[in-house]
Amino acid sequence: MPPVRMKEHSRAKKGTMTRLLKLLIKEYPKEIVISFICLIANVFTNLSSSIFASLTITTLTAAGRMHLNPFKDVYQVVSPFGFTINTNVTYLLIILGSIYTVGIACAYIWNRTMAIVTHKYLNTMRKQMFSNMEDLPIKYFDTHAHGAIMSLYTNDIDTIRQFISQALPSLIQNVLMILMVLVVMLITSVWITLLVLLGGFIMILVLTKTGGKASKYFIKQQATLGQVEGAIEESINGLKVIKVFSHEEKSCEEFGEINNQLCEYSTIANIKGNILGPIIGNIGNFLYILCALLGACIYVFGWKNLTLTSYKVIPGVDPFAGMIALFLMLSRSFAQNINNLSQQVAFIVMGMAGASRCLDLIDEEKEKDEGYVFLCNVIKHEDGTLEETSEHTHDYAWKYRHQDGHLEYRELKGDILLEDVDFSYDGKRIILEELNIYAHPGQKIAFVGATGAGKTTITNLINRFYDIQKGKIRYDGINITKIKKDDLRRSLGIVLQDTNLFTGTVMDNIRYGRLEATDEECIAAAKIANAHDFIKRLPQGYNTMLAGDGSNLSQGQRQLLSIARAAVADAPVMILDEATSSIDTRTELLVQKGTDQLMEGRTVFVIAHRLSTVQNANAIMVLDHGKIIERGDHDDLIKQKGLYYNLYTGAFELE
Repeated sequence: MPPVRMKEHSRAKKGTMTRLLKLLIKEYPKEIVISFICLIANVFTNLSSSIFASLTITTLTAAGRMHLNPFKDVYQVVSPFGFTINTNVTYLLIILGSIYTVGIACAYIWNRTMAIVTHKYLNTMRKQMFSNMEDLPIKYFDTHAHGAIMSLYTNDIDTIRQFISQALPSLIQNVLMILMVLVVMLITSVWITLLVLLGGFIMILVLTKTGGKASKYFIKQQATLGQVEGAIEESINGLKVIKVFSHEEKSCEEFGEINNQLCEYSTIANIKGNILGPIIGNIGNFLYILCALLGACIYVFGWKNLTLTSYKVIPGVDPFAGMIALFLMLSRSFAQNINNLSQQVAFIVMGMAGASRCLDLIDEEKEKDEGYVFLCNVIKHEDGTLEETSEHTHDYAWKYRHQDGHLEYRELKGDILLEDVDFSYDGKRIILEELNIYAHPGQKIAFVGATGAGKTTITNLINRFYDIQKGKIRYDGINITKIKKDDLRRSLGIVLQDTNLFTGTVMDNIRYGRLEATDEECIAAAKIANAHDFIKRLPQGYNTMLAGDGSNLSQGQRQLLSIARAAVADAPVMILDEATSSIDTRTELLVQKGTDQLMEGRTVFVIAHRLSTVQNANAIMVLDHGKIIERGDHDDLIKQKGLYYNLYTGAFELE
């Protein structure tokens, strides 16, 4: 089937930049101040170097006309701003060298500080995203492609990195430089400044027209990149299925469709983005030539009234050569900074769109939990009273405080009741209807029925992965909506059909059921699940590293570890969802003995296709299209000669 696509954000939400900058300033105020000071100093350095370069030209011109040694003799010259100074080229070169040294130091401090701030900021943002993602309801992951979610942590985070470390500083520097260049130009000559402003207006017009179109496609490129990653992730996970059904060609076609769209958006974005620089650069070149022509006219024809400065006349000293040189350098700097600004537009827009998607994940509504009943370990005294303890005692109680302030401990027995339960995933199609189930402490309740009958959905409701639309679910007489979700789930040991193992040792994966469990308890749990023998034969035994969801183990071995993980959790209620589906018949007999020991004294819910595994259940519920059509123990259902009888005798198949 085609990969699920997330809805793309064509633009950033309003206020995204403000929120991003507020968080940045709040978290790193000192570093931001230091970077800003260094950035301003760097702008002054760049501007000062142009001024002193023009002054050097004026000094050399004066020295030539007065037949002086420009490196030794000190003489009076007029600056481009009209004031006179006593200097020579040596002094000016020393000052110019000092300015460049300060500029290098400021650039180093600024770039180093921003690099540290950027990656610390991204580290914080990833933690916030992951923390909130862990608290999201299961429904969120049912409706969002996993590859697209992963893209938030890679592609979108990278656009934020580019924005903070490159685009934002460049934006500030370029804007400041443009403003300061204009100020210096106005002081020197208003007419040439007007010419530069005219060129700047044309540049900005091109920037808004062409740059705006490029930015739109850069955003589309970023969003489609997430879809491509989602398609790749889905294909890797389903590679065996693709090969089994010889679906490679069709899979390539589906991937090619999305990849072609990415290619189209990327091509248009880069064409429009790459053409922007040369256009603005050439407008800057024309501007440079016009400034040179106008400056030459001022110099040759003596149009001194075109400047605002009233120059002092010093015999043999002409400040206009330096002024023209200054204007040429400033006009070049003006055009370059606008060009640099145009290159950052796409990064700014992409950064804001990426930040908007990341903030959406952070802002996604967490799984609601209004429960106020907690699970705790207790010590049972001979008189029947319960005493809370921090030690693991294998005895549990529900702790809750009444409205009058009275604290009550109710022993956890594992009494489960589903009363008139209706449920729908989407609010339209009913999955479970008028469901009534009770399980007394120590009972084994089995669910059988065809795929889609609603068996796994029942266990999901007991876990509160989803909330019911109608009816009540009670746990030891307490409505489960009153129980804290973490405590509710901690009281349930679960073995799922789809086994998930994590990167770490075998011991770590077993201990995942209860993190405070000792090595001895983990080994005991492995023995219950009959996993101990194969674990001892692994290269490092319990210290063998697992990776790639336990890819170095067989499917049956992975399932045995999952059962051991549930065993070490020591939960009062067990849910076995096709727990032995991936185990051969011989191993199943061994596991059955272990799970019988594991289930002793516990309330157990079993979902199974193999009816041989549920014959010893206290009650068997036969489901069909969300309704219980038969119930009773094995002998009762055989006598009824209904659907269960037909399934057991092979007259019908579960599928």
